[in-house]
Amino acid sequence: MKLFENKVVVVTGGAHGIGASIVSEFEKEGANVVYIDIRENPCFVGDLSKKETLEKFAQFVIEKYGHVDVLVNNALPLMKGIDECSYEEFSYALAVGVTAPFYLAKLFAPHFAKGASIINISSSRDRMSQPQTESYTAAKGGIAALTHALAVSFAGRVRVNSISPGWIDTDFKVYEGPDATQQPAGRVGNPLDIANMVLYLASDKAGFITGENICIDGGMTRQMIYHNDCGWKLEG
Repeated sequence: MKLFENKVVVVTGGAHGIGASIVSEFEKEGANVVYIDIRENPCFVGDLSKKETLEKFAQFVIEKYGHVDVLVNNALPLMKGIDECSYEEFSYALAVGVTAPFYLAKLFAPHFAKGASIINISSSRDRMSQPQTESYTAAKGGIAALTHALAVSFAGRVRVNSISPGWIDTDFKVYEGPDATQQPAGRVGNPLDIANMVLYLASDKAGFITGENICIDGGMTRQMIYHNDCGWKLEG
């Protein structure tokens, strides 16, 4: 019997990139997967920043399956920095990245099956930044914090965890040289690195894990870098 045979799995941002790999891996394990994406797709097209879209999507899922076993909040927020990001764009990023995961958890709360799991996709940017990334970084920091809040509120009912990916090439491109070796693991990540952890966290094997944020970045955020260390030079 497959690991998620007849389980109902909901994925946001499931039409491309990491989300598409998550959908595919769950389907291989026998799950009934329902996903939403703003891009054209055969399942459900919708803008997650809209309250009415979230309500229609949740209704669609429950009318079709009656319950939810796994919710994966993966949809990608907008990335713009303080120089160019407008109030509306910043609000949109938070709506997609934080409000939508919260509201879907609320809408599905009466319908989560026994042993249900929520997995939120954050980012290693929840703890480190590049310039001009405020909207995305704030959204990812928000969903990381939302994770442990939901884990406590759903205690005994639903396990809630998050994953913080580092550099993930969604086209599965293989990098060589410094792009690869700057990660202690020696390579750039790919969507399966994240999808595999999603499936583990959703499984009974992870039954004692909740409220946790797992960083999958090839060790990059653990590597201390100083000027002139290993050939690194600070410029400017």
